[in-house]
Amino acid sequence: MSDTVGIAPSVRAVPRAGWHVGTVTAAIRETPNATRLEIEVDGWPGNAPGQHLDVRLTAPDGYTATRSYSIASSGDASRVVLAVDKLPDGEVSPFLVDEVRAGDLLEVHGPLGAFFVWRPGGDPRPVQLIAGGSGVVPLYAIAGARAQAGDETPFRLLYSVRTPGDVYFARELEALAGTSAPLRLDLVYTRRAPDGWPTPPRRITRELLEASVVPAAEHPLVYVCGSTGFVERIADWLVEFGHDPRSIRTERYGGT
Repeated sequence: MSDTVGIAPSVRAVPRAGWHVGTVTAAIRETPNATRLEIEVDGWPGNAPGQHLDVRLTAPDGYTATRSYSIASSGDASRVVLAVDKLPDGEVSPFLVDEVRAGDLLEVHGPLGAFFVWRPGGDPRPVQLIAGGSGVVPLYAIAGARAQAGDETPFRLLYSVRTPGDVYFARELEALAGTSAPLRLDLVYTRRAPDGWPTPPRRITRELLEASVVPAAEHPLVYVCGSTGFVERIADWLVEFGHDPRSIRTERYGGT
């Protein structure tokens, strides 16, 4: 699910993965096409910010389908937060978005992943987060962990999203941008911008990216998450700007 452009720096050990049964405690519409699921997971060992898990659904005839989802929460608690985007042809996401209710049980496997992880108090370099659509989920977990720890590492988030209604964790991101060590939040709307927004809807171009990220001369850690095309384009441009490939961590999402 995740990889690096080059060789990722080593990270500290993460909790051991395993299969668990979780009870959905809340299913809240996050965007018109996505649902936030809060799950109390029996035996969950905690997870680092940026990790993901697998959700397994089993049909009455025994058929199973398993898909990976980034975790929007982190820490030692047994509560896990997901934000699932629905793909019309998906096997798992339509059920999670439209059918799951509080009290339902879900099988989850995790926590998973070690390279797309950032921990407070670790690497002191500035951090640049870059998200496309639902790719913001693990980056929100990373930014939230920084704020909760009171870490003052410089943080920026460049977030490309279709419309204002499609912004994940809108209130939470706004709150993070208003803390004493604020997250610098740069939103780019591709289809419809809010009334009075200073720029028209547009996609992230090479020029916009270069002007909106921590400069390569500051040697930032960069985390990029989104669709395959988005991630590959952004990573290629970053390398062209002089960013160290070993400091660019990427995660792609696909059909679910």
